[in-house]
Amino acid sequence: MIETVAQTGSTNADLLARIAAGGQVPEGHWLRAECQQSGRGRQGRPWISPEGNLYCSTVVSVREDDPTAHTLSFVAGLACHDMLVRSLMLGAPIMLKWPNDALVGGAKIAGILLERSGSSVVVGVGVNVSHAPEVPGRETTSIAFENPKHDGGPASVLTILAESFAARLQRWRNQPLAATLDAWAQVAHPIGSELTAGDEGSRVTGAFAGLDQEGALLIRLANGALHTIHAGDVSLMAERG
Repeated sequence: MIETVAQTGSTNADLLARIAAGGQVPEGHWLRAECQQSGRGRQGRPWISPEGNLYCSTVVSVREDDPTAHTLSFVAGLACHDMLVRSLMLGAPIMLKWPNDALVGGAKIAGILLERSGSSVVVGVGVNVSHAPEVPGRETTSIAFENPKHDGGPASVLTILAESFAARLQRWRNQPLAATLDAWAQVAHPIGSELTAGDEGSRVTGAFAGLDQEGALLIRLANGALHTIHAGDVSLMAERG
């Protein structure tokens, strides 16, 4: 089910508030806002949310035998990739970036934000559909720019995204986690990509060396040592902006 509101502060915040109030948000329910007043990305950064792009959230009820909840970012990333393959021109240079971005030709087109409340994880997704907001220090793009023939709006893009997310979620649950991580690796920055990762207090630079069995980022440093990143931002040397 897709619920659409004209305006809200944040679709993630709305679903978290419903859960906190004891409301039931079933899996498969998506909340979409035509515009957001207080959209946010990772680490509380504002997510510019004018009308014409996709701002949506859904809920996953984590079960005892599910993989670790943070790996839902790979589920959402793969669903975004599936949606972009169907929305852009054949052969468009789509690439997923650890842990939560989708790029086209090095420019950001979509982002993911996971937030947890008890056994529920709210998965927020933002996609530049009609236009690419300006972000200082980053190059952005949109579906409309990358594919001028695209005739769908945010609602139709969400229909594709929700369908793919449901399929990817089922595989995440029913197959070993390695299957989801391998699928992500096939459409992400390749092994050996030069990148910088970490947070503002501690950043390292090296070559992408894959993921560990729980989805953490592995970086090969210049001295040959292998460094593991469990959380933080990643900047690719080949990324535009």
